[in-house]
Order: sequence, then C-alpha cells, then structure tokens
Amino acid sequence: MADRSPVLRIITSAARESLKPLGLAQRGRSRLWIDDHGWWLGVVEFTPPRIAGSGLYVGAMWLWHDVDHLAFHVDAVRIGSELFRTEEQFTPVALELSRKAAANVTALREKFPALPDIAQYLTSRPVRRGYFWDSFDSGIAAALTGDPHLARDHFERVLQEDALAPWMVDAQEKTRELHTIAADHDAVTAWVTRAVNSCRSKLGLTPVPSEIS
Repeated sequence: MADRSPVLRIITSAARESLKPLGLAQRGRSRLWIDDHGWWLGVVEFTPPRIAGSGLYVGAMWLWHDVDHLAFHVDAVRIGSELFRTEEQFTPVALELSRKAAANVTALREKFPALPDIAQYLTSRPVRRGYFWDSFDSGIAAALTGDPHLARDHFERVLQEDALAPWMVDAQEKTRELHTIAADHDAVTAWVTRAVNSCRSKLGLTPVPSEIS
C-alpha cells in the first residue's frame, strides 16, 4: 500500500490554495475543512478510501442538531476516490478536487444566503417517508421563519415515526418541545440558539455572537 503521508500533505497544500482564500478553515491536520456561517456550516471532506488517495464530499450541516461531530445534512457533491500512485500523478488530481470543492462551497453560499432561502429549500422538498431528519429540519426552519402551522405539520411527521433507537427517542423529545412552542417565535429562536451554541462548543467553535438570520 502506498504511503498515506504524502497524500495528506498534497491534499492540504491543494486545499490551502483553493479553500483558504474563501475563508474556510482546516480541522486540525485532517482532511476536513469548514465554511462557518454561524448556525450552519459548509463542510468539505477529502474522503480517504481504503487505499491511498482521495475523493470529495461537500455539503451543509445544520448546527441545531447539537452533535459532537461534523455531519452532512444537505449534499452538494460526492466524487469517488482517486488513487495515489506517485506525487507527480496525484498533485494535479488533488488540485482539481480542491477546485471542485471551492466551486461547490460557492454554490452552497449562493443557494443558502439567508434563513428564508434555507427554509424555502427545506420545506419545499417532497416528503419522504422514513427520512426522519427531513421533517425535523423543515419544522425548525418553518418555525424560525414564522410559519407555525407548517412547522407543526413537519414536527408531527417526526412524531409519527417509530422510535427504533435511543437517538430517535431523544429527537422526538426535542420535537415535542418544539411542537409546543412553534407559535412563539422568540422561544423557538432561543431554543435553536442554545442548540447551535451547544453544538459549536462540542465542535470547538466559538459561540454565535448574533441572532440567527
């Protein structure tokens, strides 16, 4: 198996060229880069295959999920793995992946410039039975943008799902709370702000200094 250390070095160099000028930050010495928008993140991962090389995964993460790891709640692009053979062969591959990452980060920014745009995207998606988080996210977005009736419709879909795992039980408890306060915009905003700042703390990010918008 080829040595993985040159792969990370080459990917990091390429990402610094394409992503750092856009304001993204590398997560330590990992293959992960984040585009921080306060209450949501653009996430770039130069995915490691089982053998040396890299793919690419770009998406958005809603921090109201309040988890201790980066996640992809909306996909922008997935590109399969390119193998590392030599530094000369892999360097242009890494540069191309980093350019595609930058293009997709820019596309996410243009797609989600503000909360109303995100709410429109989330609430206009077709309802998919069994896609638990679709309705959770749509309900929160609708409540944040002042549509409690639509928010409750989405929250009720979450509550109709069978809670087959502890994380689903926990999510439904949160959903019941949100369903109760859906008509109180200030209460919803405060709930989401607490969840976002808790998530940011778990991820080692600074608290959000301003209101969600």
